[in-house]
Amino acid sequence: MAIPSAPSALWSVSLLTVLFAAAVHSNIVYDDDPLQPVTSDETVSVGGTVTLTCRVAESDNSSLQWSNTAQQTLYFGEKRALRDNRIQLHRSTSTELSITIAEVQLADEGEYTCSIFTMPVRTARATVTVLGVPGKPQISGFENAVQEGGKVTLTCTSTGSKPPAMLRWYRGDQELEGRPDVVESVPDDPTYNVSSELTLEVSRSDDNALITCAVDHPSLAPGDKRSEQALRVLYSPNVQIQPESDLPREGEKFHLQCSGNSNPEPTSYVWEKKDGELPPLAKVDGAFLRFEMLNKSDNGVYLCHADNGIGQSQGEYTLLVQGDAGDNSADPTAMSTSSGVDHAVIGGVVAVIVFILLCLLIVLGRYLIRHKGTYLTHEAKGSDDAPDADTAIINAEGGHSGAEDKKEYFI
Repeated sequence: MAIPSAPSALWSVSLLTVLFAAAVHSNIVYDDDPLQPVTSDETVSVGGTVTLTCRVAESDNSSLQWSNTAQQTLYFGEKRALRDNRIQLHRSTSTELSITIAEVQLADEGEYTCSIFTMPVRTARATVTVLGVPGKPQISGFENAVQEGGKVTLTCTSTGSKPPAMLRWYRGDQELEGRPDVVESVPDDPTYNVSSELTLEVSRSDDNALITCAVDHPSLAPGDKRSEQALRVLYSPNVQIQPESDLPREGEKFHLQCSGNSNPEPTSYVWEKKDGELPPLAKVDGAFLRFEMLNKSDNGVYLCHADNGIGQSQGEYTLLVQGDAGDNSADPTAMSTSSGVDHAVIGGVVAVIVFILLCLLIVLGRYLIRHKGTYLTHEAKGSDDAPDADTAIINAEGGHSGAEDKKEYFI
């Protein structure tokens, strides 16, 4: 047997090395090849666990192997090749090799290779994508209360996302439109910092409203990371006067309360009576106007002026004092009840009178009809059989004498 020379042997080893490297670095797919490994790409968030699975349809007793992005062997069959406690064997059979990588870091991203050492060597690649989980958003730009009609600009920032996160603004359940997100890459790090601005013109309805900035990212469920900022709006009073009772009565205590409905609350209240002075027994007590004993002379329109330093406003209330509890003449409820009773009585009397009139008309009608029948019979008596007009007149005149003996009534 001829022994190859040293240069020839070295050339053969080099050729095999090149072929193996080419096989490893090229993802050759053999259609309908039962020994071709099959893998799948995986996506995992930082801190999570990813499982890499390599399978073949049939086995020829060749071992399967997983290698990392640096082509370092992780597992060769059941044997651990790299001392990294984060990497563990999940399953090893003649047709499958599965491993897990726990506490995944951004540096673990890349292409992993599964190889089966047949002739030629067959390989398959699995790309692991690692998501950088964004930090909780931070809202800045609001420190002091804003006066009604003013503008406020809020800035929301989130760091550490990969790919860049999206920031969304909400007022309650309503989404608001902010400026386009500003994305900045982090030096020497594959993550990004994202910021967004929102400008609002505030009104009194925005006081204590919650503005929310939420992070939208594949590594998060909707609403997982959000921050809220409560707005504080300063606005002038909108005065309303509230009575102690809706039915103030003469002789009772009573008060009116002036509600400012403002932020901040009014610092001064001024009470007055329209077209006159306040009653002598009416006392001003800040937001209250107190009456020790109501009198009908207290009736009138009362005004309250409130000022909170932002603006001022006034409200009015018309006071109508009712009579005391024993005087129904001043009680609209009693008057209404009495009026209702009177109307019922009058209606009954009218109905009786109409009924009596109808009865009289019926009786009178029957009497007239009967009387008219008797008259016609007397007129016609003796004239029906007369041969001419003269004889009929004589018979009619002569017939009156016998009217007492024979009468014919029409019933």
